[in-house]
Amino acid sequence: MTKRSLFIHILFDILAILLAFILILWIKPGEAEPYFTKYAIGLIVFTFIWLFISIISQKYTTPKRTSLSNSVLYQILVNLLIAGILAILMYLLRTLEYSRLVVFGTIGFTTIFEIVFAISEYFIKQAKKGTDTSVVFERYQKIVGHLNIIPEAEVYPVEYTLDPVPENIKDTIIEESSEKTFEFLSENIDLNIPNYSLLSTTTRFNVDKLPEKIYLKIVNLKRINDIRFINKFFESVNRKLVDGGFFIGCVETKDQRKKRILRKFPPILNRFYYFFDFILKRVFPKFNLTKRIYFFLTRGENRVVSKAETFGRLYSCGFKIINESEIHGWLYFVARKSQDPFYDMEPTYGPFVKLHRVGKNGKIINVYKLRTMHPYAEYLQEYIYDKSNLEEGGKFKDDFRITTAGKVFRKFWIDELPMLINLLKGDLKIVGVRPLSEHYFSLYTKDLQEKRIKTKPGLIPPFYVDLPKTLEEIQASEHKYLDAYLKRPFITDWKYFWKAGWNIIFKKARSS
Repeated sequence: MTKRSLFIHILFDILAILLAFILILWIKPGEAEPYFTKYAIGLIVFTFIWLFISIISQKYTTPKRTSLSNSVLYQILVNLLIAGILAILMYLLRTLEYSRLVVFGTIGFTTIFEIVFAISEYFIKQAKKGTDTSVVFERYQKIVGHLNIIPEAEVYPVEYTLDPVPENIKDTIIEESSEKTFEFLSENIDLNIPNYSLLSTTTRFNVDKLPEKIYLKIVNLKRINDIRFINKFFESVNRKLVDGGFFIGCVETKDQRKKRILRKFPPILNRFYYFFDFILKRVFPKFNLTKRIYFFLTRGENRVVSKAETFGRLYSCGFKIINESEIHGWLYFVARKSQDPFYDMEPTYGPFVKLHRVGKNGKIINVYKLRTMHPYAEYLQEYIYDKSNLEEGGKFKDDFRITTAGKVFRKFWIDELPMLINLLKGDLKIVGVRPLSEHYFSLYTKDLQEKRIKTKPGLIPPFYVDLPKTLEEIQASEHKYLDAYLKRPFITDWKYFWKAGWNIIFKKARSS
């Protein structure tokens, strides 16, 4: 929504609230003048709350984003939310003795005015609506085409070059993004060779209409925050690229979004805005009940996405990150197609996660935990290991996948409480080696891998007894435990249980 359009909606709502207030006073018995004096400050506060929640919830953009019926229903739901907040305030400030008829009558009439305005705006926009295509895509295809000159091969013939880079392409990229974005693309793509497809779209349709496995590179200048089905979009890109092809895209990460909001609004107000924005667009999608509300309200647009989730989604869709750069508050990435997508139908997105771990006899078990990492972070173990290796204690170094709340959960073992379910199911025992992911398991020596799968993993690992610092020391600690356990199971677990308890309680042993 443009600033002009937002201003028009805000101005209309202010006039609608004032008109609705006057109308309800005209209906209510008694003199109107005392009510104006009594409700003056309350009306200002009411108007502020109304506009603030309307902007946060993106109520003003619904006629543009969705059908007329959904738009009207959405506005009613948002206004009911406002009514609920005001009802709570009236209860807390009941000494003011505001009339419920005046307050809720004003809300009712304002809602009617908004619906009339929304219907009018919807039909005006429908009359002006054109085809939903990517402007950059259309311009690019007019310049280089995609069916007649691009061969079905990864190596692009020399004769198919555009030297120098056509000004149309350069101007289009700069117009759509910025000069720095053009420089970033130039560093990662030979723009003289038209073996790439240039897109600026949030819909999979513009990707699906490309020919299969033709392009060496696909570029999308729109941020993924506005793509409703992100994984489906990435999977479509994967199908269109040749093996080893590159996908270049961008995202406004959670941290970048927070900085933008805090800079954009004045102090105090910016914190309120960020809080509601985070709740609606970050917390709501994580729960089955609120997820439906979130998608109904936003259609998945302008969502909050972390860097870890973005890269994790790319890895789950068959890509590997090879380059990244922050440009004007957005994170641009270059990802190479390394395999077909996993098509994960059960991604760990909610507060409770099921992690695939190597159990007894090499069987893959689901270990239950409270979420401490960003969604899709489980796909990034290889990326984190290659980038940062391991720190003291065997954990991944500089692990940006862990959330702020996750650090607290891990410090006090809150995240591991659901693992008691695995204990009851018989997948784990009380003392035993730590249940490892397949990638982390692959870092162990062959003989330790074979020895590990002879027993069940445990809730309390030998780590808390020996307190090793390196991967080699961790393996030596587990070797010692397993050798002892295979000879005398009960006695070994009994000794390790009390030694680990002593270190945890009195030596403050922790696993970050």
